[in-house]
Amino acid sequence: MAQLDTREKLAILADAAKYDASCASSGTAKRNSRDGKGLGSTEGMGICHAYAPDGRCISLLKILLTNSCIFDCHYCINRKSSNVRRARFTVDEVVTLTLSFYRRNYIEGLFLSSGIIRSSDYTMEQIVAVARILREEHDFRGYIHLKTIPDADPELIHQAGLYADRLSINIELPTERGLNRLAPEKSGTRIRGAMDGLKTAIVDGHDARRRYRSAPRFAPAGQSTQMIVGADSANDAEIIGSASQLYDDYELRRVYYSAFSPIPDASAILPLKRPPLIREHRLYQSDWMMRFYGFAPAEVAAAAGPDGMLPLDTDPKLAWALKFRDMFPVDVNRAPREMLLRVPGLGPKAVDAIVKTRRWHALRLDDVGRLTNSIAKVRPFIVTSDWRPVRLSDQVLPMPKAADTQLELFGG
Repeated sequence: MAQLDTREKLAILADAAKYDASCASSGTAKRNSRDGKGLGSTEGMGICHAYAPDGRCISLLKILLTNSCIFDCHYCINRKSSNVRRARFTVDEVVTLTLSFYRRNYIEGLFLSSGIIRSSDYTMEQIVAVARILREEHDFRGYIHLKTIPDADPELIHQAGLYADRLSINIELPTERGLNRLAPEKSGTRIRGAMDGLKTAIVDGHDARRRYRSAPRFAPAGQSTQMIVGADSANDAEIIGSASQLYDDYELRRVYYSAFSPIPDASAILPLKRPPLIREHRLYQSDWMMRFYGFAPAEVAAAAGPDGMLPLDTDPKLAWALKFRDMFPVDVNRAPREMLLRVPGLGPKAVDAIVKTRRWHALRLDDVGRLTNSIAKVRPFIVTSDWRPVRLSDQVLPMPKAADTQLELFGG
């Protein structure tokens, strides 16, 4: 096989990394360069995959150390039996690329994952070495997200947490039966055990920092995971339940959903086509309902149909409201915050503004309109001092048109 240069490796390994959706982050350590030293200062701003809190686009160098792998997971394009062009970076090549891209202002951080080569421990050692050299030898202060390997020695994962802002361990598939069928070499028990160990280390690290300012940071942006949607038979209700359990058990910052994408020379047990991308979008919306709107998993699942699938033509918050019409309309001048969050078109910011404003005067429909993006969406579900719709249970509301299929939960 011809020797590849760095540019060719980058083309292969950056493309191979696109299937991992879990490289976003909602937080990082506040490192700065007030002393005039160090590279990649975050200057206290949160790091995320697309945009910083100030609206500025954040870019990460997102690559695999290698797309070679000793595992043969059916859904993975980099599986052992896959007929793809292989490449592998050395540790020094990844370090050099990261620093070069940063100095050219292309990136502000690194997301590094890898196929498994030789063994889980060997691969994890290589990943940790990249982060260690960046931090210790080059004083790199940018964002680092490392994908950790569940079967690796816990001490290696602990070392990764001392250098990385965020660690993630992919749960892979929503159900144990799906994992057994499509990735029989992987163990759901080992994956969850590694996630639990990581949770404990993060909690201990935060506790140590509260007690001793000199204690080292450990994965200050927490841990995340990813599950593939549409590769197995799991329905949306099962996925919602699995995600909720992961949040509760391991205090995850995020669960990412990645729609299955058909791969060349695919196994016969895989679907022939990818699920609609709107399904992935609806799952993210349901995730927000649980995390920010106070819905219990069973309530979110109630928005699904008899087959356990969320409707594709309606966002799940609206679907839930239409199923429970007798709970509406809601009086914005009297209802508790928890109930206002269930009104389609009202997001947390709008609800907080309503609760604050109504202490001083009764809200009219125009007042609510100034606090939300679409008063037309909100109006059938609320009562104000000058507006009372027909009771929602008596209304026949038109279903969204095709152009409205991207209805968002996040009004306000």
